[in-house]
Amino acid sequence: MTAQLRFPGGLYGVTPDWDDASRLEQATREAARGGMRALQLRNKTASPAQRAKLAARLAEVCNALGVVFLVNDDWRLARDVGAQGVHLGRDDEDPAVVREAVGPGMLIGVSCYADPVRAARLIQHEVAYIAFGAMYASSTKPLAPPAPLSVLTEGRALCETLGNPRPGVVAIGGIGPEHAAILARAGADAIAVVGSLFLAPDIEAAARALSAPFDAGGFNSR
Repeated sequence: MTAQLRFPGGLYGVTPDWDDASRLEQATREAARGGMRALQLRNKTASPAQRAKLAARLAEVCNALGVVFLVNDDWRLARDVGAQGVHLGRDDEDPAVVREAVGPGMLIGVSCYADPVRAARLIQHEVAYIAFGAMYASSTKPLAPPAPLSVLTEGRALCETLGNPRPGVVAIGGIGPEHAAILARAGADAIAVVGSLFLAPDIEAAARALSAPFDAGGFNSR
């Protein structure tokens, strides 16, 4: 991996489909106080113009807070707003093509679903992390097939063949505070969370609970 910045691990917030930039900013600040280390803008309903405005606002906020900011799907928007990274799914541009376009300085995260074979192929493209899920039933991705805990263990073993620094392993899908320690033990370096973070009655407290299993060291402290 030659990217200058490293994905931090721990709690990785993923935004709900909110169009209110002020609401998103406030929620981001609360989550960061609770220990959120990275944030992904994922908004499937906003217009391109609104999405660009949200991305620019969150990029500024995350930079001030020391939170790594990524944009879902759109590496061009990520580059334009000064985000540190982009997340790519199966239907997005090929990570190898994106890496060629953005150079070594941008983090690229990739969805691997429940497929370690896909992960083994994609880690060859200098990705910052491989994401597996849905680990549990997810309202954000209700049609996603379930991923067993074993994919996290297999993904971790794959990443460790690359030495340090290595790509991170991210678990996603239906994750609540009660799952965080289980996923960390299975091999996750980070958990990507939407509802149990941003829809919680106390976002800061939820962030603390979700972050706790990752705060003792490991991937975050290297």
